[in-house]
Amino acid sequence: MVLRLCIGFVMLFLHAQLWAQGPEPEMVFVEGGTFQMGTSEGTKKELPVHAVTLNNFYIGKYEITQNQWVAIMGINPSTFNTCGQCPVEEATPADIDTFIAKLNALTGKKYRLPTEAEWEYAAIGGNKSKGHVYPGSNNLNDVAWNVDNADGMTHPVGALKPNELGIYDMAGNVWELCSDWFAGGYYKNSPATNPLNSKKAVFRVVRGGSWLSGPERCYSQARNVNSKHHQRANMGFRLVLEG
Repeated sequence: MVLRLCIGFVMLFLHAQLWAQGPEPEMVFVEGGTFQMGTSEGTKKELPVHAVTLNNFYIGKYEITQNQWVAIMGINPSTFNTCGQCPVEEATPADIDTFIAKLNALTGKKYRLPTEAEWEYAAIGGNKSKGHVYPGSNNLNDVAWNVDNADGMTHPVGALKPNELGIYDMAGNVWELCSDWFAGGYYKNSPATNPLNSKKAVFRVVRGGSWLSGPERCYSQARNVNSKHHQRANMGFRLVLEG
């Protein structure tokens, strides 16, 4: 009986600590503008390079952490689950959609996943971009936990250098889920203003590379995919907040 009471108090304390941190992400304002999306120096997934115009938006300064996830969902699906400030992973895209719906119901706000255009524009530094290969640097190890420096695991968010907008971990640590569904030829016909591929398909778009990735996966324009129900120890997300 005493043991059960002790465990109960410990759980209440941990839950209080999670809420002290708060489930809501810290946001960074991104002034809209026009940029060249894609690259001719990557794979065919990033072609053709095309002009895109975006409105202003707010994006998460950090990837969503395990503490923030547990505060909303009550359980931690992550493989590297002893690090509350590490990004949550092993959540499916469907799980992430549920997290966002619960967060919105709790806060009365409208959080969502970034479009891949918003993600890429934020990654390159928006209208403050200095043209780096990776989000914030030409040296990958400065800004990203990747296959060469991560020791086979995720790391606490915000531990490396930010990009020009003060956003952390847009390269490496975990791949970040976007709201777009993936279509091979979408870039050829995508809208020029605030594009979003909302037509359901087999795969969702993920961006940024992970702790398992090398330089060829971590440049700002790199695109990858994840199926709707696939859990990965190297995939997480950050959020956008609508005004």
